[in-house]
Amino acid sequence: MRRLTAVILLLLAISLLAPAVFAQEEHGEFGVFADFTRFNNLNNQNFWGAGGVLGFNLAKYVQLEGTMAYDFERNFVSSTSTTVGTVGSFQNTKFRILNGYFGPKFQTGIGPVKAFVAVKPGFMNFDVTNSGVATGFANAVDNVPTGDTHFSLFPSGGVEFFFSHAVGIRAEVGDTMYWQSQFTDSAGRTFGGGVNHNLTVRFGPQFRW
Repeated sequence: MRRLTAVILLLLAISLLAPAVFAQEEHGEFGVFADFTRFNNLNNQNFWGAGGVLGFNLAKYVQLEGTMAYDFERNFVSSTSTTVGTVGSFQNTKFRILNGYFGPKFQTGIGPVKAFVAVKPGFMNFDVTNSGVATGFANAVDNVPTGDTHFSLFPSGGVEFFFSHAVGIRAEVGDTMYWQSQFTDSAGRTFGGGVNHNLTVRFGPQFRW
C-alpha cells in the first residue's frame, strides 16, 4: 500500500511538473507566410504568393530548416505605340515561380524575440500555364525534375516575435539567387544568363513546440 501511494504521488508530481519543464524546451518551428518576390528577369515585376516553413532545432543557436513557396501568375502593363501615342494594356503573363530550400538557420537563441540569418541551397522552377492556382502548383511540382528548374541559393535574415510560448510572427528578407543560361521564351521575352538576384520578403505566423 505504501509503495502504491508513493507511485501515485510520484506520478501526480510528474504530471504537475511536466508542463512547466516542457514549456522551457523548443524542439522546432513551423509556419506559413505571404511571399513577395521582385523578379529581376521580368523587368522587376512584383510577384506575390504563399509558402510554408518547417525547422528542427539542432542546438540552441542552430536550426535545420526547409521552406517552399509558390508565386502566382500576375498581370503586367505593356506599352503599344499607335498613331495617337503610347497606349498601356494589361496582359496576363501566366508565369509562375516555385522554389524550395533546405539548410541551416543561425539564431540568437531561444526566447520570445529571436534574430536569425540563414543560407539555404535549393531550386527555382519557372512555369507558364493557363491552369488555376491549385492545378498550376501541382503541375509545377511535377515539372521540377524535368522542367525549367535552376539551382538557387537563398541568403536571408529576419526576426521572430512570440506572443506566447507557441505563437508568434516571423518577418524575413532575402536575396533569391539562381543560375541560368540566356534564353528566349515562347512570348519573345529574353532572360539574361549568369547569376540573377531577386529581392524576396516573407511575413506570416510562426508556431513552435
